[in-house]
Amino acid sequence: MSWIVGSLLSALFLGFYDLSKKHALHGNAVLPVLFLSTVCGAVVWLALLGVGMAVPAALPAAFVPAPMTPGQHGLVFLKSVIVASSWAFTYFGIKHLPLSLAAPIRATGPLWTLLGALIVLGERPSWLENAGIFVTLASFWGLSVAGRAEGVHFHRNKWVGCMVAGTLCGAVSGLYDKHLLGTVGLSAAQVQAWFTLYLPVVMLPLIVGWWRRWWPRNEFHWRWSIALIALSLLVADFVYFEALRDPEALVSVVSSLRRGSTLVAFAGGIWLFHETKGAAKLPAVLGIVAGITLTLLG
Repeated sequence: MSWIVGSLLSALFLGFYDLSKKHALHGNAVLPVLFLSTVCGAVVWLALLGVGMAVPAALPAAFVPAPMTPGQHGLVFLKSVIVASSWAFTYFGIKHLPLSLAAPIRATGPLWTLLGALIVLGERPSWLENAGIFVTLASFWGLSVAGRAEGVHFHRNKWVGCMVAGTLCGAVSGLYDKHLLGTVGLSAAQVQAWFTLYLPVVMLPLIVGWWRRWWPRNEFHWRWSIALIALSLLVADFVYFEALRDPEALVSVVSSLRRGSTLVAFAGGIWLFHETKGAAKLPAVLGIVAGITLTLLG
């Protein structure tokens, strides 16, 4: 399988990931859906670790995490806290917003990661990255104009605020990944495996509070789309890492192709969930994808 095909498959499964979240959250309590989806992901990684211990040759070496020190485990646990915060905000936003609005907002994540790198790491953008930033922000404004037709005013809608907060936390996670993989020197398997296993632990206090009704909450109904959330994300990441292993793979192109997930989620939101105003949102959505692509290619 070529790295371009792998990148497109990753985008497809990331789109399925967003659609699974929307289906699982429809009329459902957010925290149990989030918690159980993280449990499903942890179960998969526990199974992989078990297979790796029993039959080491059964898994590709790139997906077998090496032992880590307690300090390194602490650093990965912090990543789980950041990711849990990002997902909690995002899940609440996706539950209450049309997916054709929520997915494009989430897709702006690379822009905020780049801006964070400019501020924190002192990086300087190229002219393509500057163009990408301008196109993305202009398209984001266009999306907000389209959203008003559905009664969603970006500047005062708390669920839009949740999506933005979740996206910003995701950008922090991206910068932290650079630290873990670059400065600390952890492998992708170490980070992905252990942060996935720590996520249910981080979420445990919240789910206990939900279970004991410490605050008013919605009722929960199990749906198989909850398991699909975890499986779609794991497959998307697995194919993504496999694509990056190709010596000819260009990271910027791979990352740009993965932004195609926004189009999958956008189309699925209109087709499966009968969301309206698709034609009005489409130019802004395409603009966001184009802007992020310019940013990543820069």
